[in-house]
Amino acid sequence: MITPSTLSVLFILLKKTRCEFMITMVYLFFLFRNFSQYKNRFTMPGNFDSIMYSWNMGPIHFIGFSTEVYYFLQYGLKQVVNQYEWLKQDLMEANKAENRKARPWIITYGHRPMYCSDKSIWDDCSTRNALVRVGIPTLHMFGLEDLFNENGVDLAIWAHEHAYERLWPLYNYTVLNGSLEEPYTNPKAMVHITTGSAGCKENHSSLTDEMPAFVGFRSTDYGYSRIHALDKTKLIVEQISDDQNGKIIDSFTIIRDKHEPYTFY
Repeated sequence: MITPSTLSVLFILLKKTRCEFMITMVYLFFLFRNFSQYKNRFTMPGNFDSIMYSWNMGPIHFIGFSTEVYYFLQYGLKQVVNQYEWLKQDLMEANKAENRKARPWIITYGHRPMYCSDKSIWDDCSTRNALVRVGIPTLHMFGLEDLFNENGVDLAIWAHEHAYERLWPLYNYTVLNGSLEEPYTNPKAMVHITTGSAGCKENHSSLTDEMPAFVGFRSTDYGYSRIHALDKTKLIVEQISDDQNGKIIDSFTIIRDKHEPYTFY
């Protein structure tokens, strides 16, 4: 039954821009569906509704997971806890001596980043309390920054922000470069990139006027990233700009002579 209050809500939604309207509808869709549309349409490796999975390619162990479970806590903590425990087990398996020898590179990827330099007040990556980094509100449990660093994750790939950002090796807002001259040679903490610039009707992100000290490079050009594992000790990451006709606008090489947990603890 359509009531005056229902019409009022519809009127407010329709006053929004097309993009804002779609964002609202997507949010409401997930709010009442518990990600079921995704779970029933995509089949990824493993037995966890396709929201967390891992796979191997050459010398790389890839881990995909959902950051959204931290932001839809109305479903309860079960999804957060289950994913955290699964990540612990997957990383433990990946770090077994024989596995880390065969596939020394561990690369994770998820949607919402731990860090960013976006101006938006809606994205917690621009604050010091990003849920995916520090864990659920107040309790600060099940955060992933400690877990990933304790297990020697080499590279964390993020999206969500419509820009490209390369961070210095970083833990808890502290830059932990390998050295001043070669920051990515034997870095003392995990390396992050955000690569969300492939294109969207929402246009580019608005970045802060001043680049934070933890950011090494950033760009709002439309483009994409590519990764090349040269061998078991060298990983090349490049950012390609479509706005500049395929120009490589950023390139860096992570060198890790030993793939092991970081030692700043």
